Amino acid sequence: MNLQPHQIEIIGYCAAFLTTIAFLPQAIQSWRTRDLSGISVGMYSLFTAGVGLWLIYGLIIEKWPLILANAMTFALALSILALKLRTANPR
Repeated sequence: MNLQPHQIEIIGYCAAFLTTIAFLPQAIQSWRTRDLSGISVGMYSLFTAGVGLWLIYGLIIEKWPLILANAMTFALALSILALKLRTANPR
């Protein structure tokens, strides 16, 4: 397959959009219901750390699809994780 650089970028942006937008329904439901009983702290901690590393990687190699997607996914995942930790340890 012989793709042009702009075609490769379009694929990257499409992948970034789809994988990031996939988190939005979970985040909205979590914020609205505050029901995070099905969310694993361990899994979300590892996932959030992994997305953070993907963000750093994107910044290092200066690839905007990676940077934008992982910045947004990191924010969504971190908000769900923070909400889970807050509801697991009420004050």
